[in-house]
Amino acid sequence: MSLSTQFNNYVNEAPQFQPRVEVGSFSIDSEQRVIHDRSRMRYYVEPHQDPQFDLMDGYPDRYVKRDESVRTSLYPILRWILTNKSHLKQKASSSSALDLDFVTDRGRLARLLTTPYNNLSIWSLAVTKFRGTLYISDGETEAARQSEAHLIESHEMGLYLGHKFVQYMCSDTIDGLPDPSGVVNAIEGFYIVVQTRLEDHSLLFSGHVDCRDKDPNAPDPPACYVELKTAGVHTGQQRYNFPRYKLYKWWAQTYVLGVPRIVAGFQNEDKIVESVETFEVSDIPRIAEQCEGNFWKPNVCMNFCSKFLSFVKKVATEDDPCVVYLFSREESSDVTYSVHRNSSYSFLPDWYVEKMD
Repeated sequence: MSLSTQFNNYVNEAPQFQPRVEVGSFSIDSEQRVIHDRSRMRYYVEPHQDPQFDLMDGYPDRYVKRDESVRTSLYPILRWILTNKSHLKQKASSSSALDLDFVTDRGRLARLLTTPYNNLSIWSLAVTKFRGTLYISDGETEAARQSEAHLIESHEMGLYLGHKFVQYMCSDTIDGLPDPSGVVNAIEGFYIVVQTRLEDHSLLFSGHVDCRDKDPNAPDPPACYVELKTAGVHTGQQRYNFPRYKLYKWWAQTYVLGVPRIVAGFQNEDKIVESVETFEVSDIPRIAEQCEGNFWKPNVCMNFCSKFLSFVKKVATEDDPCVVYLFSREESSDVTYSVHRNSSYSFLPDWYVEKMD
């Protein structure tokens, strides 16, 4: 069996996607340890009209980058689940430990949302069914590994620019000010855990959050959070691509998490942010519709994601932490799968399996 990735197969009405509910949070420290608190949460500070933020300041001397070769898979959210297992809804009489269809993270869901309109996308997702719940992690096929390695290498500086922009825009305390003179630490971060339902699929997933609105009257999470992004639009090609490609990916990342607002810093060719603009996530599809060719539609993205989850349910039926179903998408191809037992693709750690049992 395979699953089509052609966008014209998913143009029907969007599936029901329930409001995202924050059920927990955690922080990641500089040692990549999960800390069960909100200590790494930051607060959004409104910038001046003429910001002139130098995004190259401190690079590479004041940059602590994350080692992308160290794979943590779903470890952070798995540790959160173990700590908060008693608070998650339990089935009254079932072999399932969690009343959930899927556990994953925001990045993997956003990858699915952007697949129908990205023919160049190469990815692999590993799925294991354990006590009734399907866990979705990254799969390490050679094609996906090479694609990701190239992406990391070509976007290393871009990663720094994004983290530096966050440093200019956020304070560590609710009444503080940003301090751009410090170290840019790409390892630390604040994450929320969200529960929702897409059509008939119940989901629990984590997602990184840049900052929250410091207004005490701000709406409840996740509506109080703000996503921070940077982009260069100083050439004609960049201006053409921005609503078609950049905004498309931004929408997928924020919409799936329930974050309603993106604040974008627009940089010149010298990596200086000269202007800042706010985008309401709900308005982004309308902006795309106004582009020549009407490049993408949100209902197609959500329909493909829902159909993929249904496809996984149909395929991944063996309930065993040592069995991995590897779902792969090569360039301009459909989604296919293979089954692996007691292999290097296994990703549920022993400490999680043992404590859940």
